[in-house]
Order: sequence, then structure tokens, then C-alpha cells
Amino acid sequence: MNQESTAGSSPPNLPYTDTKAVGAADFYFATNATFGFIHKRLGLEALRRYWTDLGTRYFAPVSGVWKERGLPGVAAYWQDFFAAEPGADVDVAMDKDCVTLEVKTCPAYRHLREHKREILPCFCQHCYFISEAMARPAGLTVRIDGGNGSCRQMFHPQDADIPAQDLSRIKEAAC
Repeated sequence: MNQESTAGSSPPNLPYTDTKAVGAADFYFATNATFGFIHKRLGLEALRRYWTDLGTRYFAPVSGVWKERGLPGVAAYWQDFFAAEPGADVDVAMDKDCVTLEVKTCPAYRHLREHKREILPCFCQHCYFISEAMARPAGLTVRIDGGNGSCRQMFHPQDADIPAQDLSRIKEAAC
């Protein structure tokens, strides 16, 4: 997944326009710092509410596409998303019941580690809370296993017979 989008526009499955072929990795510094600030000032539950709100509100256009297109829309979104993320090494696979993201190299972790930044221990949980909030209106759910720079994320229909997310299966950051 190392393709670049056409300069001057974002890939067709992303809900925003951009003027560069790939994202700016320094955004990961701001993301990590924002998460750390909220966690320190307001606590873990407030941080999880923030992530859920991002997934529900900011990513509402993505949820709408997923509701229309189902799992093929999920796969297309993540393929384009990770193609625009600098340093990502992610495989996106789809079968009739699931879209699986094999995140071999998380671009955020890679950049934060390369610049010797302290990573908030619960950083990887943001993928679950944001993605679950994005998936819910589309009749989908997500389960995540791994973390600390690589993980597996699986998007299923909500009515799939799968256990609830066990947050202990999402590893904490190890700097």
C-alpha cells in the first residue's frame, strides 16, 4: 500500500480535499500531544469520549459512504487513507463478511518513534473508539488486536457473532 494519490487532490474515497499527494507526518506530533493533554487534564473516560465524538461527528461523511456501500466502501476508504499516510505499511483485505486491515507499520508510531517522542500508553485505543463510532451508523463494528506499532483491525457487520472488544487486546505503547 505505497501508492500515492494524484497531486492536488485526495483519493476518491476520502471525504476531504487535500493539495498534497501524502499527509504531513508532523500531524502525528499534534495528535499525540492532544491526546496526552486531554488524558492528563480530564482523564481516560474524557479522552475516550473525545475519540468517539471524532468518529461520530468528523467522520460522519465516511460513515454515510460505509452505510451506502457496505464492506466494499470500508475497504476502499482504508486503502486510500493509508496510501496517503506517510510511512504506512498496511494491507487491506476483504471477504464477504469482513474487511481486515493488517497494519504492519503504523505511520503515527513510526514517526513518533523516529523522533523519540513519548507516546501516550493508551494511544492505540483511539483506533478502536474512533472506528467503532464511524462503523456503528453504517451497521458495522470493529475489533482490534495488537498495537504498539502494528495491529489487525477487522470490520464486521454488527450482527456478526463476535465477542465484544476486549480493550486488553489492544497493546499499550512501549517507548
